Amino acid sequence: ARDKQEQELNALDVQEVVDHYELAYLVHTRMVVGDKPVYHDTIVSARDGAILARWSMLQTVTGVGHSQYNGDVPINTTLAEGKYRMIDDTRGTGGTFGAMAITNANHGTSAGSVYVNDTNTWGDGKQYVNGGSTTNANGQTAAVNAMWGLMNTYDTMKNVFNWLSLDGHNTATYIAAHVNTAYDNAYYSDTCRCMFIGDGASFNSLGSIDVIGHEMGHGVTAATSNLTYSGESGGLNESSSDINGEAVEAYARGGGRGDTIPLTGNDWVLGKEISKSGTPLRWMYRPSKDGSSPDAWNSSIKRLDVHYSSGPNNRMFYFLAQGSSADKAGDYYSKYLVKTPAAMTGIGLDKAYRIWFKANTTKFTSSTNYADARARMIDAAGELYGKNSKEAIAVQRAYAAINVGADVDEAPGQ
Repeated sequence: ARDKQEQELNALDVQEVVDHYELAYLVHTRMVVGDKPVYHDTIVSARDGAILARWSMLQTVTGVGHSQYNGDVPINTTLAEGKYRMIDDTRGTGGTFGAMAITNANHGTSAGSVYVNDTNTWGDGKQYVNGGSTTNANGQTAAVNAMWGLMNTYDTMKNVFNWLSLDGHNTATYIAAHVNTAYDNAYYSDTCRCMFIGDGASFNSLGSIDVIGHEMGHGVTAATSNLTYSGESGGLNESSSDINGEAVEAYARGGGRGDTIPLTGNDWVLGKEISKSGTPLRWMYRPSKDGSSPDAWNSSIKRLDVHYSSGPNNRMFYFLAQGSSADKAGDYYSKYLVKTPAAMTGIGLDKAYRIWFKANTTKFTSSTNYADARARMIDAAGELYGKNSKEAIAVQRAYAAINVGADVDEAPGQ
């Protein structure tokens, strides 16, 4: 084998031989900095202390999570010293825990410690029993929900846009489960650039895939356009997170692979799974079904709570992706669509999401309102698909459908 080229070598052609000996120490480092495990094996020269070799002893493994909303799901964990930790070191770097992680707030307001388990099977798939342990199988289910949501949100943005983590620079984030007691909320915190998930009282555990996608969407907005969380910009901020939640839901339910968002898989409503009655919190296609959100822009929208002023933009996005209906009695009709055809044609969730993501991350500013969002969305569609493309026309029609800008005719055959 001596005369073979490198690429021609067979494993049996190669023989490893001792080059020389060095007196050295094998050092096992097992530390926890905060909740971040620092586990290394290092070969240190006994002569001058030089590091001759080092390798990580954190082993990334795939565990089984019994989730509450999605059946049995794979979750990435790390194995160290015989213990499994809910740290996914294949996604994200740096941050508080060195990689994506799930912590146990244990009914407090701070993040708490990373979840640790003796086995790599987590959760029981059931709603958390208030007052029970947050670390037994039932208590772990909220963490399973959170990890699966975090992994799929990360993968959606990475695989579709090559956007890494919340900030686009792969800075790791984390989700704290069991925040407060019987807490009916989930939220993103700018302070830690992390998320907190409540167990619910009138709701079930708030860790459904669309809710987690929504909260992580706030992190993307905070790192880019930073839409001010009040007035029209606040409604757009909330809508952007709802859009992200629906896209992540479709991607995750479609298998969590590939570089496009599937045509189906999401339900176009927010919070249906966490609702004990099955009634969603918000309807993308007809926001007024919640009794508080308007279906179209009006001059007083800036005075609404941002969870309601988001409604028209949510409807715009639904029409952009799915199209509308000419049936005046249905939920998918807009009286503002007056051009041909009466029912606008959608361009699909994948294209609609790409246009929105580009506009929010590269064109919106903190003060962007509905009128400016329309202009920036048209610009984004033009850059992605062409200035006079059917996608750019669809953006104009979708905004016209919510009383933002004039309607236009579609090109024949669009």
